[in-house]
Amino acid sequence: MSQRTEIAELGEFGLIEHLTKNFETHHASTILGVGDDAAVIDHFGKQTVVTTDLLIEGIHFDLMYTPLKHLGYKSVIVNLSDVYAMNAMPTQITMSIGISNRFSVEALDEFYEGVFLACEKYGVDLVGGDTSSSNKGLIISVTAIGEAEADKLVKRSTAQKGDLICVSGDLGGAFLGLTLMEREKKIYLENPQIQPDLENEDYIVGRLLRPEARRDIIDFFAQQGIMPTAMMDVSDGLSSEALHLCTQSQLGCRIYEEKLPVSEQSKAAAFKFGLDPTVCALNGGEDYELIFTLKQEDHEKIVLNEEISVIGYMTDAEEGRKLLTRGGNSFDLSAQGWNAFGG
Repeated sequence: MSQRTEIAELGEFGLIEHLTKNFETHHASTILGVGDDAAVIDHFGKQTVVTTDLLIEGIHFDLMYTPLKHLGYKSVIVNLSDVYAMNAMPTQITMSIGISNRFSVEALDEFYEGVFLACEKYGVDLVGGDTSSSNKGLIISVTAIGEAEADKLVKRSTAQKGDLICVSGDLGGAFLGLTLMEREKKIYLENPQIQPDLENEDYIVGRLLRPEARRDIIDFFAQQGIMPTAMMDVSDGLSSEALHLCTQSQLGCRIYEEKLPVSEQSKAAAFKFGLDPTVCALNGGEDYELIFTLKQEDHEKIVLNEEISVIGYMTDAEEGRKLLTRGGNSFDLSAQGWNAFGG
């Protein structure tokens, strides 16, 4: 039987020391990391980007089908994605967790193994955080800090009429992964003898449980000298994010259904569940892709990148925010994406 160490045996400072002992710092900007009253960061004249996310058990994740290692990894990724969405490079994170006594030290080791993997892969330093007891399950709060040259930062509010609307990767996979996991959970709760049926669904399950942040797209922009005119990450669904870009930039848009990138695996899963792949792509959340606008003259620079799809263009606000279907119909885009407060 595996060993179980109670958190109380280590105490708060002992626990933090235990969980963070393998983390080394990699950035010159990290002057002082974990272990003092505050971290010290010096960004040498660059602009500093700060973003924070709260993940709450039962709202943002379900431990019945989310391995702790994957959860640790994902909790870092969702924050790094917001930094990349500013066209910035993440450099440090802080990680705070609220835990109930149902978690052992070994369980937290597993969670931090995922945190460590994400930090290593994306070259980010863990420089602090906090642990607290919680009587409401697991609560995770991550803050990510990044840096960029002042003239390279990209906001949501700076798109121009005529700009191309582009998206990285493919859409709808994470929502379909969630649909599958919730279906299997329901079957299991009704009959614990039945084993989960995840045959051939590795792709959509991976999109949900272990997403990646699109550093490759930001690197590509730098290599090609591309400067998006506006950008954000796709966490609440493409339709919702496109409307944000329109609202903040005071513009309208045209998005073409036939241009929406949906993987073959996602299409097959959608048909299996009786769902429309387009609806999954527009309204499914948690893809952590990037949606961005580009000047039309940059089109020739992006055609070589198979990870980027042009899905439409920005218009005057008076022209509305429309989805043009394969059948030639036009619908108003609606933000039916994921809503943290229900609905």
